[in-house]
Amino acid sequence: MPTKAGPRSWLALAVLCLPTMLAVVDINVLFLALPRLSADLGAGSAAQLWIMDVYGFMIAGFLVTMGNLGDRIGHRKVLLTGAAVFMAASVLAAYSSSVATLVGARAVLGVAAATVMPSVLALIRDLFTDPRQLGAAYGVWGTSIMVGVVVGPSIGGLLLGAYWWGAAFLIGVPVMGLLLVTGPFLVPESRERTGGRLDPLSVALSLAAILPFVYGLKEIARGGPGPLAVAALAVGLASGAVFVSRQRRLASPLLDLRLFADRGLRGALTLAFVLAFTLAGVGLVVTQYLQVVKGLSPLAVGLWMLPPSLAMIVAGNLGPALARTVRPAYIFSAGLVLAAAAALASTRIGPAAGIGWLVAALFVLYVGTSPIGVMSNTIVMTSAPPEKAGSAGSLSSTSGEFGLALGVAVFGSIATAAFRDRVEVPAGVPADLAGKAGENVVGATTVAGQLPGPAGGGLLESAQAAFTGGMHVVLGLAAVLFAALAVVSIVTLRHVPPSGRPAPAPDAAPGHDEEPALSAA
Repeated sequence: MPTKAGPRSWLALAVLCLPTMLAVVDINVLFLALPRLSADLGAGSAAQLWIMDVYGFMIAGFLVTMGNLGDRIGHRKVLLTGAAVFMAASVLAAYSSSVATLVGARAVLGVAAATVMPSVLALIRDLFTDPRQLGAAYGVWGTSIMVGVVVGPSIGGLLLGAYWWGAAFLIGVPVMGLLLVTGPFLVPESRERTGGRLDPLSVALSLAAILPFVYGLKEIARGGPGPLAVAALAVGLASGAVFVSRQRRLASPLLDLRLFADRGLRGALTLAFVLAFTLAGVGLVVTQYLQVVKGLSPLAVGLWMLPPSLAMIVAGNLGPALARTVRPAYIFSAGLVLAAAAALASTRIGPAAGIGWLVAALFVLYVGTSPIGVMSNTIVMTSAPPEKAGSAGSLSSTSGEFGLALGVAVFGSIATAAFRDRVEVPAGVPADLAGKAGENVVGATTVAGQLPGPAGGGLLESAQAAFTGGMHVVLGLAAVLFAALAVVSIVTLRHVPPSGRPAPAPDAAPGHDEEPALSAA
């Protein structure tokens, strides 16, 4: 009989949620600080991209390694070490006097942040053995991520209003300091460890697979499939193939591929990946639509997006509560059907439509999909053996990272291609300006402002209609993907019981996937 967790465990959960939220906040806290720090440090456009992106690159690259390291030596030890490094790197970043120093500090911050997700997920599993409490705990943890996404830019704006740009980094000092002080007393060390030593070549191969691949995706999203981006993708894929081949041969692999033998884990990872992929594309085109078509400032966009974001947080917590009596697969499929309907309805919104209609559709879409973001982690973590909790947590986090990066690249390219097919540049526009106008909506808007009379107005109207058409294509594809995921959730996860019931016995052997009898929810 599982033991009920007491107040100390819930206090430990609160402490663990703080670095989780911080790791997310540090991704987007620089959105508002970038112009000021770029002016102070003399950062050009290329340097600005590295300042923003290197943090996410390093998180993605080191998640698998840090999860496996926690399985071997203890997740609390890895987390506290990462917290100490994060504090030092935060101070270095805040007081950087050159672009190189700041990029280096952000890279170290990313490596330290990679210790957070897999370690915290594994430690939560140790803190809460009761299925109901575990589901609620992962719900609280998922909420901390969503809060970090919502409040990150706001925190940056408040700090920039009162202090210099470096203050945006210093928020990591008190948060990680609190973890270092209270963690040894509140958080127990991992009960299960695999032991053994890390394989350095596997670590190198994992970095060679993930870092170039993510870099290539981001470059394609920014400027299209250029030679460097394609080469980076090829290097990543080739390194990934060698990495997988090596893991199959090792007695103590960095990533135990036998984890994928569990049907529930595979299904939850698939849902998390495709959902992150789809939401990234929806978020990209919707925020651009609000700015370039409706003419809103970034701050106004943030305010309009606040109601759907808050709804996402509330619904994300209602999902685990409902899952105590209803199978997760049914919750997922119902929400995804709702999201598909909202995405499909959004394809009827034209350039002249009121903003409220789009925000209302996003409200429904976020409500429908948010339980998956929270509960898929629970399924992944409970499907893996305790001694592989860190590896399972790294897989869950990595699937989200790849989904987001791939979604921005793919849907960004689709929206751009749709725009180019639809935009009509007036006759008589000089060739150089016509080429710029036909590339993307930002270029067309800029050129429209330079053209006199009806020509400028006609180009602007055509550009807005063309971008809206591209948004409709992305939203239509999102509706199809949401509907497909509704089917996938039923097929792959219908054997997962409500969290208030004991889990079924694991498969008898890796790869054994006989379908258990489906009982009523």
